[in-house]
Formats: sequence, C-alpha cells, structure tokens
Amino acid sequence: MRKLIGLVIVAAVLWSGYWFVGSRALRGGLEAWFDTRRAEGWVAEYSDLSLRGFPNRFDSTFTDIALADPATGVAWQAPFFQLFALSYRPNHVIAVWPNDQTLATPLAKFDIHSTRMRASARVAPTSALAIEKAVLEGEDLAIRTREEGGSLDIGALNLAVERAAGFESRYRFGVTGAGISPSAPMRRVIDPQGRLPQALGDLRADLSIEFDAPWDRYAIERARPQPVQIDVSLAEATWGELQLAAAGALSVDAAGIPTGRITLKARNWPQIITLARQTGAWPEPVLNLTERALSTLAQMAGNPKTLDIPLDFKGGLIRLGPLPIGPAPVIRLR
Repeated sequence: MRKLIGLVIVAAVLWSGYWFVGSRALRGGLEAWFDTRRAEGWVAEYSDLSLRGFPNRFDSTFTDIALADPATGVAWQAPFFQLFALSYRPNHVIAVWPNDQTLATPLAKFDIHSTRMRASARVAPTSALAIEKAVLEGEDLAIRTREEGGSLDIGALNLAVERAAGFESRYRFGVTGAGISPSAPMRRVIDPQGRLPQALGDLRADLSIEFDAPWDRYAIERARPQPVQIDVSLAEATWGELQLAAAGALSVDAAGIPTGRITLKARNWPQIITLARQTGAWPEPVLNLTERALSTLAQMAGNPKTLDIPLDFKGGLIRLGPLPIGPAPVIRLR
C-alpha cells in the first residue's frame, strides 16, 4: 500500500512538473511569435496573456488582441481570443472567438457579431503545425459594414476542412449554411417587388482545392497559400422557387486567372429574367434576346424550367459557348 501511494505521489509530481514546464514553454512560444511579428512591422498586440487549465489542459486567453499585416492590409481585433488544448494531446486545439470582433481589409471594414463561434483543429505534430483537419462553427452571424448594402446575416454556418490523404497541400472542404439573409438594400436591388423570401434556403458545397503551399503557421507569418486547382463536386442553394447548383473544375494560374468549366443548373430560371426586368439594370432588348436563347437551350434539354449552363473560363473571360459574357474573377487570397 505504501508503495502504491508512493507511486501515485511520484506520478503526480512528475505530471505537475510536465504541466508547468509545458505551460512555460507555450507562453514563451506565444510571446516570441508576437515579438517576431512586431519586428516584421506588424501590429501584434494584446493587453494580457493568461495560461490556465492545470493539470490536464493548456488554456490560453489573449485579452484585447489586435493583429494587422502591412503587406496585405488585413487587420483583425477582438476583446479576447482563446486557445484550448489537452496537455496530453497538444496538437488538437480548440479556438474560441468573442461575440464581437472586427475584420478590416483594403476593400472594407467588417463588424462581426455572433452568439457562438468556435473551431477545432488537429495539426501535424511538427514545428510547421500544418492543418490536418478542422471544423468551424458559427451561429447567428451578423456581418456589417459602414457601406450602403454591406451587411449579411447567417443563422448557422459550418465549415469542415480535411487534408487529402497522400497530398501535402490539397484539402477537401464541406460548407453548409442556413438562414442566410442579404441586406435590405441588396434585396431591394435584386427583388424590388419583394417576391422572394427574406432568407435563402440551405446552402451546401462540397469541393476540393489544391494550393501552392500547405495551410500551416507560415500561411499567417509569410503569405497565404494560393489556389492552383479547384474541383467543385457540388454547390447548391435555393431562394424561394429559385434553385441553383454548380459543378466543375478550374485551374488557376499564378496571376489568379481561372481556366476550365463550371456548369450551372438553374431550376425555375425564368424567374431570374423576371427579377432582372424588375431591377431595370439591363436593357429590355438584351433581356429579350437572353430569354429566347436560354429558353431554346432549356427546350433542347427537355425541361423548359430547368437549364444547364456550361460556363467556360478562358483567357480571363467567362464564355457561354462562343459568346463572352464577362470577365473572369481573379482568385487570389490576400
């Protein structure tokens, strides 16, 4: 019995020593990361860093945290930010955001409110901390800008990411969203007569993206990995009677110009033409010509209310058959 008690005491002392050594090393690593960012010209500040969780967890809490990267013009600040990890499994991390935070980009500044936003991530047990699997969950998101029409409400958002087996920088993404409501000014532009519901139906997407580098600590410290190949298995959303789906594949060059084909499937597509007429953004002759062309395509497919639209991305343009219909988006992550 004495030997057993002695073993328990020795184990407790050793485990306590492990926790205190580990917590000190963790604090030192976090402080060094902020010091390095400041030396590179970043804004990297916090008013307090606390470490708790003895004996089984490392719970880190930053108070009044602010980060700004001068190279990209992206900045983020929040009243607090938390990272939780089990002391016996430190490569599995849970991140918790506050109800209110601010994200600024060169294009706009966003005030983000949520009732719950957290993520869990499993990273590789190496110094690079490459993401192997992660899940982000958000509830009652309200994203606001100071610009007219710049707001979006999302009832629930779930993003799952997993690195593809056998690949260093290819990831599969699963996205679901519910209760997505564009701002009132945006709805007035799209649907001036108020025929559509206030919120979209469920949004779902399943896609794989290969990047030019893995998503690890250097994605923040140095530069964001850029997409080089995008494979969309399915992306779909509904808004009232409108139902849109997309699938296809794009390759992306170093300038962010995509090449490939995305096929859109639109159910009840005539309502899109009706909405376009209501906005007055396009001349009536253009809408009449577009409606006749799309109607012909739908009739050829055998369903007058369902339309398959193959969009080809080539030479910096989006083409419908031989006709260019607009510039292709530049796909670059800041």
